[in-house]
Amino acid sequence: MKPRIFSGMQPTGELHIGNYLGALRNWARIQHDYEPIFCIVDQHAITVRQDPKRLRESCEQVAALYLAAGLDPGHSAVFVQSQIAAHVELAWIFTCTVPFGWLGRMTQFKAKLQQAGQKHDAVGTGLFVYPVLMAADILLYQASVVPVGDDQSQHMELTRNIAQRFNSLYGKTFVVPETRLPSVGARIMGLDDPTRKMSKSAGSPNHAVSLLDPPGRVRKVIGRAVTDSEPGVDWSGPGPGVKNLLTIFQAFGDWTDGQMERHFAGMRYGSLKKEVTAMVNAKLEPIQRRYGELMDSRDYLRGVLRDSADRVAPIAEATMRRARKRTGLYGL
Repeated sequence: MKPRIFSGMQPTGELHIGNYLGALRNWARIQHDYEPIFCIVDQHAITVRQDPKRLRESCEQVAALYLAAGLDPGHSAVFVQSQIAAHVELAWIFTCTVPFGWLGRMTQFKAKLQQAGQKHDAVGTGLFVYPVLMAADILLYQASVVPVGDDQSQHMELTRNIAQRFNSLYGKTFVVPETRLPSVGARIMGLDDPTRKMSKSAGSPNHAVSLLDPPGRVRKVIGRAVTDSEPGVDWSGPGPGVKNLLTIFQAFGDWTDGQMERHFAGMRYGSLKKEVTAMVNAKLEPIQRRYGELMDSRDYLRGVLRDSADRVAPIAEATMRRARKRTGLYGL
């Protein structure tokens, strides 16, 4: 029996090449080695206020991008988090077992609080406890492997700690998962600021390349990417902007380090950006074409989400029966 994997993304903002190279492409490549479950985590999205109509539409758009990026709906379960009520039920059980201090140490929450000027009233409770919901997402399906980006390492460590704590308090109930990262492209940085990871929430129009950006837009954003003061690519020690462009090309093209060095060492930045642009556009074209086909076939897309939710619901309910019994809850 193959080990089970679980991962997911929020349906807010536009998925970009960092999401693809750091997660989606990796999911597609490894899906047949596992029993794969992939989720659109809409309940995480409402930790900040969302337009309801837009949120529902975004769930289907992200599902279409999952499939367009290579997930096989005949093998991989692709569904929306809120289709399975057990996610929030298990999250509440975990919330009652997790020490307050564990959540207070989470760096992402502290960063949000700092952005709000340390005003606790300006930050929703959901932002504080959502790592518990993330742990419930994973542990609900007894996933043994979670393919995520390295920015999620603290949340994954919390998930492992939650599983171990529950198992210690109530008896072995949950699999303690491990994290798996792609070897190349796990961390794509912002094109306007290569010291920050590429983010869906960044405000700058030149920060990221969306998976749905047309070729002209891709050319414009990459053309404005930060490089460094050297006249060409210094392979022995490129600046962060140049290194980021090389990483994007290598991750999309699957080139070896040797191929990269032979081709790019000494290349001027204008030529480098043209080559990165051509590579990105060539790889995005089939994704965008398939995405358009799926969005024109909403009945099929909604059927995939419904069938996948039906497929994973028995796994979730089996876990909840054990969790309820172990904690003494009356629900059958």
